[in-house]
Amino acid sequence: MTNTNNQLTIIVGTQWGDEGKGKITDFFAEKSDYVVRFQGGNNAGHTLVVGDEIYKLHLIPSGVLYPKAISIIGNGVVVDPKVLIEEITELQKRGIEPNLKISERAHVIMPYHIAMDEALSGHQGNLAAGSTKRGIAPVCADKVYRHGIRIGDLLEPELFKEKLTKSYNFNKSIIEKVFNLSFAITLEDIYTEYLEYGKKIAKYITDTEVELFKAFKQDKKILLEGAQGMSLDPDHGMYPHGTSTNNVAGYASVGVGVGFNCTAKVIGITKVYVSRVGNSPFITELPENEAKALRDKGNEYGTTTGRPRRVGWLDLVQVRQAVRVSGITELAIMKLDILAGFPEIKVCVAYDIDGERIEEMPASLTKLRKAKPIYEILPGWPELSEIECNDFVKNNFEALPENMKKYIEFIEQAVGCKASIISLGPKRSQTIIR
Repeated sequence: MTNTNNQLTIIVGTQWGDEGKGKITDFFAEKSDYVVRFQGGNNAGHTLVVGDEIYKLHLIPSGVLYPKAISIIGNGVVVDPKVLIEEITELQKRGIEPNLKISERAHVIMPYHIAMDEALSGHQGNLAAGSTKRGIAPVCADKVYRHGIRIGDLLEPELFKEKLTKSYNFNKSIIEKVFNLSFAITLEDIYTEYLEYGKKIAKYITDTEVELFKAFKQDKKILLEGAQGMSLDPDHGMYPHGTSTNNVAGYASVGVGVGFNCTAKVIGITKVYVSRVGNSPFITELPENEAKALRDKGNEYGTTTGRPRRVGWLDLVQVRQAVRVSGITELAIMKLDILAGFPEIKVCVAYDIDGERIEEMPASLTKLRKAKPIYEILPGWPELSEIECNDFVKNNFEALPENMKKYIEFIEQAVGCKASIISLGPKRSQTIIR
């Protein structure tokens, strides 16, 4: 099998998520046969702007707005069926019938996972990730404990009851006996409720990995959509302040069940500043009196939670690691319009840790807690009207303000990767392809 004409494209975040992956996925989905979500759960969210319409998605891939593209929720995604059904229903109300398939191997978030998430967040204290409390970590733990419940199990009542009994008793015991909290929902209530969910989504459930394998052999265009970002990866990110499913590009084959064994286009989505929801060291974070203006201008509030995000200057140590670990072949530079009007723009190029210049992301949490940013200061560019941004798109990269081009070129040189996509706003049309 060979990758012909960019048959396989993987989209990943290079920061802490919230970089604008939804827009770029939507941009490429129009010409894709399949758009596949390969990890994460409803702890992540993508906001899409189509004309005057705004869509907020949490589980369904961004390609759902295109009837031709088949949207797939892969086995690497953890699924809350109640949330999924609500999302499907909302799309249907807006005249969109999802062309959707769900892997029968994807694991199911249960009510006790959400209760366990609440309990764990209090227990972890300063080492907590700032969980969205959607049950992601506990369902991933059950998966590895080998008493998890998969989407396909909801269609087999006897097997579901057998698995549910083990998983329910295990989690209820920990919630009540370890954390001294109550969990009042009965096993029978969960069993009945989730069998109904299974019936409602049964038509979407299938062996997606076989379909994707056949599609790949037939030279279909496949777009693989990651959630969150590099620094949240449980292996390579800022552990333990991360998420519970791997979000680097290499996980795509695991999360969809196809060994592509080919060279993919890997697009790293990079916002021109950094935002973070949750707890961890944040080396370039702005103090609150400076952060609010940037947060409000960039609308940095969580798609899933509505929480105000922490914000800071662009951190190229972070992006450099993402390029290396995910094998990123090109960058998409997002939200350049938000930095318009700043007379000077800071960019972190390295960390100062105990007087030593560090250019690669440390694994040590102790070092990260001590790290201070080493900045380069670049000249800014003036405020831009929407009409000006649209003119730049028509006339391509060379028409951009000189300082904006220098800023992009500085990023490219610092991380060793070309920026092939430039975004000047939330709409599909506000995008330059170099």
